[in-house]
Amino acid sequence: MDASTAGRSARALELLHSLSYFVPETQDALSGAGLEGRAPYFAGRAAPLGAVGAGVVAATFYNFNRELIEPLVPAAWKAVSPERVVEIRYRAVGDAYTRLLGQDVVESSAMSEAAELASIAASHIPGDDGRPLYAAYAELDWPEVPHLRFWHALTLLREHRGDGHIAALQTAELSGIQALITHTATGKGFEKEFAQKRRGWSTEQWNDGLDTLRDREIVDADGALTEHGNDLRGLVEDITNDLALAPWAALGEEGAARLVELATPWRDTVIDQGVFPNGVFNKK
Repeated sequence: MDASTAGRSARALELLHSLSYFVPETQDALSGAGLEGRAPYFAGRAAPLGAVGAGVVAATFYNFNRELIEPLVPAAWKAVSPERVVEIRYRAVGDAYTRLLGQDVVESSAMSEAAELASIAASHIPGDDGRPLYAAYAELDWPEVPHLRFWHALTLLREHRGDGHIAALQTAELSGIQALITHTATGKGFEKEFAQKRRGWSTEQWNDGLDTLRDREIVDADGALTEHGNDLRGLVEDITNDLALAPWAALGEEGAARLVELATPWRDTVIDQGVFPNGVFNKK
């Protein structure tokens, strides 16, 4: 298994993790517990870290404006404890999987097989050095039911890869906003308007980020990636893939291919049901 193949496998499955941020089950359950506005996202994802402040959340999520987070965290923990948030979120994700895929699918032998394969990969993550968000999720108990084991394993793989991606961005000397701008410029990430608004950056802050990238000859006058910018983003992805290879190598090419084969129809079903808002997929 080479690193590029491992990266493609991870990206093919990512939406089956990230649906947790968009489904109404999660939003409604956490709102009902006392979290308002965007707090369900920030508190939901950060809860395994404990009752941390805005600085920790901004650092581990990386490309969000800290100003967006500060009114929400740590205030969220006054409404509901991190431990309770974790419990609510996992239950909500289970409900969402059942609604979106159907009871027959979540109870199927295919889901059990996918959960086993994803668990094999996640259990072979070599360690948590420099991987704070992964380490927090790795300390949670594994769910027993297959569809939640599947989601939990994908979450471990996603956060392990994400922590490594931040290390790659740091190596490339790309700040959070610069990383976001260059990612949208590849045509493979969020649409620009969605990225800027969702991550909480003002037009002035976005333009300042563009100016810095132009000074470094990473983007041109129109905000498109230069040859150097494309090379830099390619380097970031290569490092990310290399740092995330170990669990996929343990699963092997045949196991990874089978996991993607099983999960692709579920991913497509989720997309077809309109879970993800406009702007999540760049149409360039």
